[in-house]
Amino acid sequence: MKAYRGVVVANKWNDEDAAIIAADAGQDPAERALALQIYASRLIGADPDLVLHGGGNTSCKVTRKNIFGQDNSVLHIKGSGHDLASIGPQGMPSLRLEPIRALASLDRLHDEDMVNAVRGAMLNACDPQPSIETPLHAYLPHAFINHTHATAMIALADLPEADGIIHEIFGDRIGIVPFHKPGFELGKEAIKVFEKNPNVEGLILLNHGHFAFAEDPKEAYERLIRHTEMVQEWLTANAVAPRSRPAQNPANPDDVLPQLRGIIGQQSSAFKGSRDAAMPVMDLRAGVRTETFLRRPDLKVLAQRGVATPDHVIRTKNYPLHLTSDQLSDREAIKKAVADYVADYERYFQENSANHEGKIMLDPVPDVAWIEGLGIVGMGVDAKAAAIAADLAEQNITAMCLAQDNGGYFPVDEARLFDMEYWSLEQAKLGNTTQLPFAGRVVLITGGAGAIGVATARAFADLGANIFLIDLSTDALAEALAKLGPYSAGLALDITANGAAQEAVEKCVHRFGGLDILVSNAGAAWTGQMLELDDEDLRKSFELNFFAHQAFSVAAAKVFLAQDRGGQILFNVSKQAVNPGKGFGAYGLPKATTFFLLRQLALELGPKGVRVNGINADRIRSGLLDDDFISQRSKARGIDEETYMSGNLIQREVEARHVADAFVALAQAERTTAHVMTVDGGNIEAALR
Repeated sequence: MKAYRGVVVANKWNDEDAAIIAADAGQDPAERALALQIYASRLIGADPDLVLHGGGNTSCKVTRKNIFGQDNSVLHIKGSGHDLASIGPQGMPSLRLEPIRALASLDRLHDEDMVNAVRGAMLNACDPQPSIETPLHAYLPHAFINHTHATAMIALADLPEADGIIHEIFGDRIGIVPFHKPGFELGKEAIKVFEKNPNVEGLILLNHGHFAFAEDPKEAYERLIRHTEMVQEWLTANAVAPRSRPAQNPANPDDVLPQLRGIIGQQSSAFKGSRDAAMPVMDLRAGVRTETFLRRPDLKVLAQRGVATPDHVIRTKNYPLHLTSDQLSDREAIKKAVADYVADYERYFQENSANHEGKIMLDPVPDVAWIEGLGIVGMGVDAKAAAIAADLAEQNITAMCLAQDNGGYFPVDEARLFDMEYWSLEQAKLGNTTQLPFAGRVVLITGGAGAIGVATARAFADLGANIFLIDLSTDALAEALAKLGPYSAGLALDITANGAAQEAVEKCVHRFGGLDILVSNAGAAWTGQMLELDDEDLRKSFELNFFAHQAFSVAAAKVFLAQDRGGQILFNVSKQAVNPGKGFGAYGLPKATTFFLLRQLALELGPKGVRVNGINADRIRSGLLDDDFISQRSKARGIDEETYMSGNLIQREVEARHVADAFVALAQAERTTAHVMTVDGGNIEAALR
């Protein structure tokens, strides 16, 4: 099987949909044109073989009245960092066209001056920053322009004989533009190529991507698709794929990912000068195409060729970390591979920064790993960044195969790639890089769909954590995850079942690469006088309220030790552990045992950098304390529900969010372990000191 067989783009323009969109835009020709180009943009953005994660850009030229009632030529172009798949009018800032076109008369233009000129031409100062490609879009005369980094197109653009093949496929219908950094330089070069043949339907930018244009939005879109299809057909028809190496022994992600995560975290920590710096979040991709790619005989060569298009480099770096199957069984071999990668990146920076004053080296650890027998791993500060790196890596290997099997894969050289990676305008696409306190941290929460679990998940997520929820109820879990967004994950299972803790932690490792914080929160109350209590009920209570806590803490601790970067265990104990309530022996006994477990684990795991703390909460509206229970207890005491729930020293009800805040506070207490924090509004009988 060829690794690139899945690359297929299709024309998805629908005339009926387009007519409705145009009609909804009203009678103003400018609004109709913009609406139809947004429609085309979304079609482009929805296809990962055309663009990925904010890549590519589109534009349209219209006529609008200024405040004096005069006609002005206006360019609408994608705002930098906006995603074509979901773009709307607010993502297409408007600029006066003539001031941008006037820039073409200049021989040179510094980046800062270009940005100022573009911003000075904006009709609405509150609009997002227009795309770096604004000059090229402005210089071309066409009303509708689309630019992509289609998989097939970047493969073609990276061929050693790309010019001849482009002429073979398109004749004189496509112009060929040598590689230039996006912005002013590229715009100048592109217009020179266009003016030599104004009849071209598009441009191919070597080592970069593809432009297609027309005077009609449908035609511009269809040209983009047709050009891409033609390239796909040629590449597939002419490819000669090498014979794969024998299949490697499958690697176990539970062994490999935590080790690799910890080793990379150690290197990153050394670079940042922070012992407690976060480890990367990981996104593992595996499957037939990935396995086929990792069995290529030229894999080692391809690992040193570089990224398919410079637009990827800010999220993936130029090279992946390549781990062979022989290295995976030896932690020292993995450490050496990562150290060698870091040393090579430092070499790359030193060699290429000499002509660039004031550049500060980025964290030199890898953002992508090729792991033989396992898959491809994207890495980043959070699950979203890791997913983006993984998506781009998947596209990159497909483009590599397409090019390598058609004469050779030769992307842009290191020197020019460095210009892109350390270009301030390119780095700006990443947005605000200020990291939240739990960025890079993975938090697993049992009882994750309950009131306390959801509040705790939200509290950690708001501070940058990546969340993995465990809950018995599939429906409740789905609802909780929907509130957290697409980059959280979870698993529905009975945590008291044999092997449940190991399964849950393994699933978390598969999803995020490891684990940093376990919030062992799930619990339920069995009631009854001790002399009347059924043995089976007591055993059930111990299974949930002690043995599940113990099993999850052991499974989590094993991951912590594999990562060798510390970790945290946070228990939801209970005031019942120290202040028994009548009829609550079946609940208090296992909770008291969990209290002891907390102290024992703190003693044993402290030397490994693992902190173990807990919460003693009381009277929280949750699965333990539902509306019926509250009603019964308040009536039994002859008081109203509000008085019952605020029956503490400060006379305020304690809510799930207060417990969540306490978990977060303990997680941030970097030099605290073996501690239990009370969250009960004040209860002297339950006070620990």
